[in-house]
Amino acid sequence: MPNLSPGRRRPVSPGSRVGLGAALVLLAFVSAVELSDGREANFVGLLAAVPFLAAVFAFWQTVLLVGVLAAVVGMAFVGAEGGTPTVSGMANILGIVLATAIAAVVATIRQRQADRIVELQRLAAVAQQAVLRPVGPQVGALAVAGRYISATAAADIGGDLYEALDTPYGVRIIIGDVRGKGLDAVRLASIVLGSYRHVAYERADLKTIVTDLDRAVARSVGDEDFVTAALVEERGGTLTIVNCGHPAPLLLRRGQVISLDPPAPAPPLGFMPEVTPRVERLERGDRLLLFTDGLGEARREGEFFPTADRAWRLLGHGTVGDGLASLETALVDWVHGRLEDDIALVLLEYAGTDEEPTVPMPSWEVGAAGS
Repeated sequence: MPNLSPGRRRPVSPGSRVGLGAALVLLAFVSAVELSDGREANFVGLLAAVPFLAAVFAFWQTVLLVGVLAAVVGMAFVGAEGGTPTVSGMANILGIVLATAIAAVVATIRQRQADRIVELQRLAAVAQQAVLRPVGPQVGALAVAGRYISATAAADIGGDLYEALDTPYGVRIIIGDVRGKGLDAVRLASIVLGSYRHVAYERADLKTIVTDLDRAVARSVGDEDFVTAALVEERGGTLTIVNCGHPAPLLLRRGQVISLDPPAPAPPLGFMPEVTPRVERLERGDRLLLFTDGLGEARREGEFFPTADRAWRLLGHGTVGDGLASLETALVDWVHGRLEDDIALVLLEYAGTDEEPTVPMPSWEVGAAGS
C-alpha cells in the first residue's frame, strides 16, 4: 500500500464521500423534523445515528467530522428551548458524543480489515502472476498465446492455469482449472504447474504425465478438491490430447470449428483418471483453442456465449494474440462486462511444412456481440 509522506493528507475515497453525503442527508432530515416540531428538542437523540451511518462507508476522520457537526446542531436545538438546558437535552448531546466516539472506532476497525483484504488480494494476484508465466509467442512449431480474464476487478483470485513447453517429446501444453478460489486455489495451481514443468520433460507419454499429476493433486488436497485439465502434445504434426474432466479444445480448420471431444470421459485430477488419448493430424494453419469452463458459463439474460459458432470469425484472423484479444472483447461485450468466473485461454497455430492452399482469413470481428 502506498505510504503517505509527512504533510500530505490521505485522499478522500469514494466511500468517504458516500458516507459523508448519507450522513449529511440524515442530519438535514432530522433537523427539518425538529424545526417543524416547534421549540422543544424532541428529536435531537436521533442525531446519534448520523456518525454511525458515516462509519458504514467513511474513514474515521469523516466520522468525527460529521459527529462534531451533529453535536453542534444538537446543542443549537437544545439551546433554542430557552432557559437552563434540561437533563434529557444534555443526555441527548452526551449520547451524540459517545456515538461519535464508538462510530470512529468502528470505522477504524472496518478500514483496517478492508485494507488487509486489499493487501491479500494484491499478494494473491502477484502469486498468480508468478504461477502463470508468459507463454509464446513461439514454442516449437506452434505459435502460442495465453490470456487470463478476471471476472471483475474485485473478484476472488481463481485457480485457472496453463503452460506451454518445448520438450524432447514435442511441444506440450496444459490448461486446467482448480476447484474453488482464493489463495488455496493458487497454491494448488502452483503445485500442478510445478509438477507438470518437471514431468513434461521426463515422461515419454501423456498418460504417464496424467498419473504423476494425479498423485501430486491427491497428496495436496481434500476428498472434495480436484483439478480439471487437458493436456496437448504436438510432435511432427501429430496432435495428441488427453482430457481429465475439462472442456474439449476447439480445432479451427478451413473455416470450420471442430470440438475435439475425448474418445471416453475421464474424471478430473485427484480422482485417478484413466485417460484415452485422441490423436489428430494437423494441417498448416490449423488453430487450437484451449479454455477453462468460465468461457462456457459466460452468458447474458440466460443465453450462453456462442463460442463454437463465432470461434472462426473471432480467432481465425491475424496472429494468435490478435485472436484472443478479439475473443475477449466480444466476450466482455456479450456479458456487458459481468463475467461469473475467471477464464484462461490458450490459442495455438500450427505452422506446418507442407505447401498447402492458403485458407482465406475471416474479417476482423472485435466486439460484434450482436452478429
